[in-house]
Amino acid sequence: MSEVNKVVIVGSGPAGYTAAIYAARANLKPVIFAGGPAESDPQRVPGGQLMITNDVENYPGFPESVTGPDLMERFQKQAERFGTVIHMENVVDIDFSKRPFPIKGESKSALAQTLIVATGASAKWLGAKGEGEFKNKGVSACATCDGFFFRDQDVIVVGGGDTAMEEATYLTKMVRSVTLVHRRDSLRASKIMQERALKNPKIRFIWDSAVEEIKGNEKGVTGAVLKNVKTQALQHIEATGLFVAIGHVPNTELFKGKLELHDNGYLKVKPGSTKTNIEGVFACGDVADHYYRQAVTAAGTGCMAAIDAERWMTEQGVV
Repeated sequence: MSEVNKVVIVGSGPAGYTAAIYAARANLKPVIFAGGPAESDPQRVPGGQLMITNDVENYPGFPESVTGPDLMERFQKQAERFGTVIHMENVVDIDFSKRPFPIKGESKSALAQTLIVATGASAKWLGAKGEGEFKNKGVSACATCDGFFFRDQDVIVVGGGDTAMEEATYLTKMVRSVTLVHRRDSLRASKIMQERALKNPKIRFIWDSAVEEIKGNEKGVTGAVLKNVKTQALQHIEATGLFVAIGHVPNTELFKGKLELHDNGYLKVKPGSTKTNIEGVFACGDVADHYYRQAVTAAGTGCMAAIDAERWMTEQGVV
């Protein structure tokens, strides 16, 4: 642990790997703690949310589409090609009171002049029967990512907040119909988002209901069984897709009480940069972005974080 690293990146995915590529190209010799295997912590799989995404058709440069795991493997190999050291384990503690920052992993430790946080966010899931079985076979948590696959089909959106209204409204541009299922009799979404969804002729609402089970076959989702939370009555809705839109949780447990967070738990960065409230600490990707949450925007901020880190070190006279 005596060697001081110029850049340590916590988290992988498009943001972390892109930060590594740019940092390595700047001869900063980055080290990544990419996350542990799925069985050790399912929310922190190396490669991030794309590791549970079958087809990526909106990432530039892949006209024939690419699977999420294949895309992340390419990111990783590119980072390694330029000399990035990758530890496939989670970070368990970071001491921001000392410089260089002591970083403790599950089995390895490091000292860092600068730190780039790219721990991402995790979609909230329903926990309904069949949900895990049909993830990426009709069950999705991202309409922008997967809506294209359901053109002229009937889909279900679950949720009652702004995310659900945005997802449902977006889907109406390509699907035949959207059934929006909400466990209450009123929406939590902002008034303007509610009005937009309620006025959309392609969206119908089923109130006071929760998804009891997701049905399907070898081809994918065929529908869902809903339970009325007041009467306990069951009904079956036919659909080929089900979008869970009950929000995301940023992976910021490690930074609570250490870095400034927004009220929704996402890391705060200074506008137009990736700088956090602590000098020499930068954040990129979904851990600091509750709005766009796309692979290409995560990669873009990963690039920004590496450049911000390099310029900060130059200003401090440490590179």
